[in-house]
Amino acid sequence: MSRRYPVPAGRHRVEETRDRSRFIATVGPARTVEEARAFVAEVAEEFPDATHNCWAHVVGPPGDTSRAGMSDAGEPHGTAGRPMLDVLLGSGVGDVVAVVTRYYGGRKLGKGGLVRAYGDGVKLALEGMPTREFVESVELRVTIPYRAVPQFKSMAAEYEARVLDESYTTDATFRVSLPKEEAPQFADAVFGMTNGSAAVEPWAA
Repeated sequence: MSRRYPVPAGRHRVEETRDRSRFIATVGPARTVEEARAFVAEVAEEFPDATHNCWAHVVGPPGDTSRAGMSDAGEPHGTAGRPMLDVLLGSGVGDVVAVVTRYYGGRKLGKGGLVRAYGDGVKLALEGMPTREFVESVELRVTIPYRAVPQFKSMAAEYEARVLDESYTTDATFRVSLPKEEAPQFADAVFGMTNGSAAVEPWAA
């Protein structure tokens, strides 16, 4: 399974008015549930006088519900957090959090109107949100004979491996970072290059 997917590259915000109510949708990155909660708290602190600060988040790959969360924040059950979360889950973006702030304008929207307003607010915010590619990486300790060093350095780039540190004692030891999905093939290549005399193991500080 590929561990590459788009994630927010920063925060983005859009605003619209529906039946006199003001809706402000803010989206951004959240690598952990704690980061998502901190994001929600920051937006709520920014708009302390708002009628509602509803939120949803998807922590992990796109569509992953294992660490998803949502809150109607006082709106009728199922009219805010759920439609927001549904949009995030179907967006193809991971590690994302959304807060929709509402200032009530004196006219009720009804349940259907609220569902559309909160869901559409997140959709609109995501459309303009900058993204970047997230690549899950691992760090490995690679120990090889001196004679294999030139070939190793040339080969590492083929697997997007970056040398973070290197030392030379009896053998040459490298600390490398590379995409997790490339690690098995990378290890096989190192073993083949050294006729099985290399050691490849997880890096431990």
